[in-house]
Amino acid sequence: MGWDETLYGDEAEGTSHTGATSEGARSKGARSEGARRRGTRGGASATGASAAGGDKGAEDRADGATSGGGAGEGRANHRRKGPRRRAKKSGKRKVLRWVAATLSLLILGTAAAGYLYYQHLNDNLRGGSRAGGDSGVKKAAPNALGDTPLNILLIGSDSRADAKNVALGGGKNERDRKPLADVQMLLHISADRKNANIISIPRDTVVPIPACKDENGTPYAATTNRPINETLSRGGPGCTLTTWESLTGVYIDHWMMVDFAGVVAMADEVGGVPVCVKTGVHDKSTRQQKGGSGLKLKAGTTEVKGEQALQWLRTRHAFGSDQNRAKAQHMYMNGMMEKLQSQNAWTDTGRLMGLAETATQALQVSDEIKSVSKLFDLSMQLKNVKLDRLTTATVPTAEWSQDRNKLVLVQSAADKMWSMLRDDVAFDKNGDPADAKPSASAKPKGPTAGAPGTLAVTVVNGTAGDGLPPTEGRARTMAEALTGKGFTQAESSKTAEPRKDTVVKYPKSAGDQGKADALSVAKALGLPDSAVRADAKAENITLVVGADWRQGATYKQPKQEAGDLPEGADDKVECMDVYSVYKWDGKS
Repeated sequence: MGWDETLYGDEAEGTSHTGATSEGARSKGARSEGARRRGTRGGASATGASAAGGDKGAEDRADGATSGGGAGEGRANHRRKGPRRRAKKSGKRKVLRWVAATLSLLILGTAAAGYLYYQHLNDNLRGGSRAGGDSGVKKAAPNALGDTPLNILLIGSDSRADAKNVALGGGKNERDRKPLADVQMLLHISADRKNANIISIPRDTVVPIPACKDENGTPYAATTNRPINETLSRGGPGCTLTTWESLTGVYIDHWMMVDFAGVVAMADEVGGVPVCVKTGVHDKSTRQQKGGSGLKLKAGTTEVKGEQALQWLRTRHAFGSDQNRAKAQHMYMNGMMEKLQSQNAWTDTGRLMGLAETATQALQVSDEIKSVSKLFDLSMQLKNVKLDRLTTATVPTAEWSQDRNKLVLVQSAADKMWSMLRDDVAFDKNGDPADAKPSASAKPKGPTAGAPGTLAVTVVNGTAGDGLPPTEGRARTMAEALTGKGFTQAESSKTAEPRKDTVVKYPKSAGDQGKADALSVAKALGLPDSAVRADAKAENITLVVGADWRQGATYKQPKQEAGDLPEGADDKVECMDVYSVYKWDGKS
């Protein structure tokens, strides 16, 4: 507290028991001498007034003599004044000590309350394992400044596990049903934190789902033809994350999941989110299509909150397709970002506290960010991203030939988007020219790769990964190319492994040394670092030559330009179109 008793002792009154300054001594000495002369003339003795100065009692006695009362009166005055001054000084000390003690209690009380509130927020949070399986994808190498992109998977669950969600989403007989991930968005924030992307895959898109385990250790076998929203019921949010990593080759740092009630709470907390429709809309049940979200809005912009916000996010039929529903969801995300920035949500303490209380109750997060401080640090990564540098996109899809109610990815478009994400190429064209280029990688830290001649490399033909016939002899050709580059132990395999992209796998058990060795193979062939993957099943370094590399001994990486998204991917619109059956005149 910086408390100093001497500030309130006798010295503060100008009294010294050990002697004053030399100037003060001379001054008091002079006054005492005068008093003796006056005292002699008055017939009183002033011999007790010391000429040495600094004795307050002596000064008092001298003053008493001057007043004409003699030495005795001076002594009487001293006795009367002394106790009152000591009492006054003692009172001051008691008051100041009381103030200090009170302040200390207030500070300790406030700190305790703050700690308890912080613990309360932490206790609100629910967590879960980051990953439900093993994709083999590793975090991107840092750029020259040591920064890496940040990837967060946002999941919307249709769980009916409690009464609130049943009331909002219906399905009272589905409380025991495993939830589906009806909304899946990947938030990618660039390494330099200057731009961000939100990428969706429509919920009914059929994709390969890897083997996963749920929180209880229950295993789920891999599948090849199930909708991506089933990942949540096949191992929880960690399995959804692992599926995205396997599809994209992009390392995903964290996941966050929200249910129906959480969406409503967050929309209310921000005071409503602006969305827009070109005409009035009523997403109701029709003869042709049963169900509907119940959304009912007039034409133009509306700030939706509460149950209306949930209806907006769930509307599918009125917007025509799952692809367009993702577009509407992105409009909502853009609107929320705009609202938060307009409210100074990252700097206004009151807003932060309100958001923290609501968000910690609404969200379930991966375990490594299951604390208020980590979530706050995470939110700060978005603080400086300008709205014109936030791109929303949906991976183009087509109707699945085996089921017209299901979708498949347009593979060429998906591959291009995944490549841009892996290389941290901006989805927008609004940055500086320097931002359009992938960040230069820093020199990797860790073990040095072994000499090429000491590394066993198996080469596998995977060129049939795009559905076309394989390029015959491709594994043998690439094994010979590696031998010519000094990898004399390179051998081709007769086993095929069709895949769309070329990868260099290494045994997961080999750790950092295995990664360094695999990177040296990739570098020799011109492959990007993102092509290197850890694989628990790999016995040695394995080059799988994918459908993206059917000819040539040196890989030619596709040219990546900022904003060069495939047609139909960038889905930012001012207002949503409404399918004719669901148009509303705003009256009935």
